[in-house]
Amino acid sequence: MSEKLELTGMVLSAVPIGEYDKRIVLLTKERGKISGFAKGARRQNSPLLAAAKPFSFGTFECYEGRSSYNIYQAQISNYFEKLSMDFEGAYYGMYFLEFADYYARENSDEKELLKLLYASMRALENPHLPKKLVRYVFELKAMVINGEYPEVFCCTVCGGTENLCGYAHARNGAVCAECMRGARAEKLLESTVFTMQYVVATPVEKLYTFTVSDGVLDEFSRIQERFRRTYVDRKFKTLEILESLQI
Repeated sequence: MSEKLELTGMVLSAVPIGEYDKRIVLLTKERGKISGFAKGARRQNSPLLAAAKPFSFGTFECYEGRSSYNIYQAQISNYFEKLSMDFEGAYYGMYFLEFADYYARENSDEKELLKLLYASMRALENPHLPKKLVRYVFELKAMVINGEYPEVFCCTVCGGTENLCGYAHARNGAVCAECMRGARAEKLLESTVFTMQYVVATPVEKLYTFTVSDGVLDEFSRIQERFRRTYVDRKFKTLEILESLQI
């Protein structure tokens, strides 16, 4: 008989299987991304009815099969109910789940990505944080965790660390004032460069502790949008919806 496992994680997606079951994808601390079957999860009296839904975070008890897991019990500590009642927040949250699913791998150490996902959902529920800012912070930090991020601590032309006031897309990094013209760089506010430095270097626990001006957010979002398109080779359905709604 397979060994019982207790995994901490969040449901990334859930689809109906047969008449009463669900197939769910979990991002877990212990096993990375896994697929599992929650038998009877669509029955009204099932203990897995609420647990087998996207956003559900908690502990999942399961057996490991040859190609998937059988989930038989769950203790959910956070359903993120506020997101389900917030049209805009729900779409941002679904995009984060889809983005995390893109990067996560089975049997990989995904503790930091799970931590980021959880913290980002909490940030979406914070009325004092612009959701657009949360989105681009989440994207950039997820890419940093995956080992892909722009050089924002020194000039990508001369290597200097002073007067970083531009960004060269061809070099995927910052440019100092002296190298701006030759590098064909986009001029940035000093606060925009600092914002990107903060996101790259700061632990997830302290990530969502700031806001920025509209001008900085516009520059940050424009740079991150180009950076994501360079390194991410997937079109996300939820992102297309977000962009069509212009939120």
